Amino acid sequence: GTRGNQHELACKKKMKRQNDSVKRKHQDDGLLAATYKQGNLEIMQQKQKKAKKKKEPK
Repeated sequence: GTRGNQHELACKKKMKRQNDSVKRKHQDDGLLAATYKQGNLEIMQQKQKKAKKKKEPK
């Protein structure tokens, strides 16, 4: 039925989101290392603000 299809689509979306977040985490790790090398606190603080916003429920 249509409900089963909806569920399947939701699952695919969820999987994609998880994959994207894993990819993004690896990118962030690289950025983090570069940021520490530069000693650039401003970027770190901006990233932390963004992360906090993401964690808040909509």
